[in-house]
Amino acid sequence: MSWRYGTWAVEHPLPVGCSQRVDVGATVRAGDIVASGAIVGDVHVVIGARRLGVAPDDLELVSRVRPVALVWRGTVLARTGRRSARAVTSPIEGRLVHVTAAGDFAIAPPLAPWVVRSTMDGRVVRSDAAAVSVEGRSWALSGIAAYGPDAIGEIALGVDGAGEALAPSRIDVRLRGRIVVGGARMAAEAITRAHACGVAGLVAGAAPAGGLRVVYGDDVDARGGSSFDDQPSVLCLVGFGSAPLPREVFGPLVAFAGARAALHVASARLFVFAQASAAVAATAPMLALADDHGSVRPLEAAPAPAATMRFASEVTCDAVEADGTLVPAPNVLPLDADR
Repeated sequence: MSWRYGTWAVEHPLPVGCSQRVDVGATVRAGDIVASGAIVGDVHVVIGARRLGVAPDDLELVSRVRPVALVWRGTVLARTGRRSARAVTSPIEGRLVHVTAAGDFAIAPPLAPWVVRSTMDGRVVRSDAAAVSVEGRSWALSGIAAYGPDAIGEIALGVDGAGEALAPSRIDVRLRGRIVVGGARMAAEAITRAHACGVAGLVAGAAPAGGLRVVYGDDVDARGGSSFDDQPSVLCLVGFGSAPLPREVFGPLVAFAGARAALHVASARLFVFAQASAAVAATAPMLALADDHGSVRPLEAAPAPAATMRFASEVTCDAVEADGTLVPAPNVLPLDADR
């Protein structure tokens, strides 16, 4: 996608065990916590209504705690009567995750706390157990794939030109908390060094598929996400291998240096929180494979139709002349075309 300024709605799925989340209508900034909770362990069921001698529908009237509340061992969950009192207490320390239809209490110990942070400046338009969505206005640039957790930080340039590879030597602790822009390529060495130096995220034209496998292993899924948060955040804008960034994409990145930004992995988008006048949205360039089965490159001129021909991959189809090279017509498409 080319750079676009507009209104965007960003959805943040919530893990199981949410205990707190922001309300609909609240105003948040990128980086603010919109939900928190903890992954819980094995559930312990404590008999409630039957032990107290009340109907399950009346249990709420005598309960002392509500679902998602933290309880300690011996905490009174519910109590009836005065002289002949009956009480139900928690046998463990944990969280009251549920009250069953039969009137029993489900308690589970918390194992790993988690938080979800907004990747958009704006207003909360959805907040429930499944997700929190934030709507706001910003510049946005879509890539082909993203890996790791969401990232928030200021834009910093790690290369001098759009066709330059991001060198590990250009990355140090001075870039901690920044989203670093590379050029045509970011190798596994650059990704791991950036993560070790505390860099928030990396954005570049491409990354080698083998290098991504070295960094993320088998945690990389088919959509381009990672199942663990303790991983570097990476956004590939054009493809895999090596792909110089078109000037229509790299130019605004240079202009946005120092601006607040967020990398949203689920949508593979980079959001930049700058004024609409901070950059000019250019027409999306055309992209083509460097040859019949090579790396992606931007075209300097519009492709011209050519005759049907047979290519090295044994595919016969219409050809186009792209910057003096004949390539299959299906291998040429606008940067903002659906992939």
